Amino acid sequence: MSNAFYTSGEQRAAKVNDLFAAIARRYDLLNDLQSFGLHRRWKRRVVELAAVQSGNRALDLCCGTGDIAFALARHGAEVTGLDFSQAMLEIAETRRRKNFKSQDSNLKSNPQFIQGDARQIPFPDASFDIVTVGYGLRNLTRWEKGLDEMHRVAKPGARLVVLDFGKPANALWRAIYFGHLRCSVPLIGRLFCGNADAYAYILESLKHYPAQLAVAAKMRELKLVNVRVINLLGGAMAINYGEQPA
Repeated sequence: MSNAFYTSGEQRAAKVNDLFAAIARRYDLLNDLQSFGLHRRWKRRVVELAAVQSGNRALDLCCGTGDIAFALARHGAEVTGLDFSQAMLEIAETRRRKNFKSQDSNLKSNPQFIQGDARQIPFPDASFDIVTVGYGLRNLTRWEKGLDEMHRVAKPGARLVVLDFGKPANALWRAIYFGHLRCSVPLIGRLFCGNADAYAYILESLKHYPAQLAVAAKMRELKLVNVRVINLLGGAMAINYGEQPA
């Protein structure tokens, strides 16, 4: 059975936008439930790999509700979070205002959140010291174009970090993991978001995404250096890392 939120070709962007409009209000809660809270640890690892230095400019693509963008800002980067979904950006902006009113007064205007397309980043070449994307590359009509754009806006020496669902090499673990995505995750979506299709989309999109090894190969094709794959949960999640040559 086809998924209501997945299609190939140029219609895909509109479908993905519909998906995130449907789940924006419960997105953070569902992330905690479906990953048993582990996504927070994986995002901290992304920020560690970004190796923020004082004064660094960082771009977080497909920023969603802002987890990675806020973490980069707290480490001292000047951050722009970019996302296609206005619904997700509204949640991120609400979080930013709450942070400013509470303990994080240094986040008054950092991160800055803007609407845009990760396939056509609205910044000049060599603009950022850090470029990250968490759970977004897989959702693009052409994930390769997203990496091309990350490479284009990265300064010499910049760190590029990609976090996304992966495909475990071990066949038994892959079957168990895909079973979780096929059965448990849509059930969680139905119970807590009222929309099973929105979370069945994860497996459907992953079937069409070549995952961590192909991302690493593309990074090497772009002549990035120190390219590596960091498998998490036996490859069920993965971080791809590369650096723009200095």
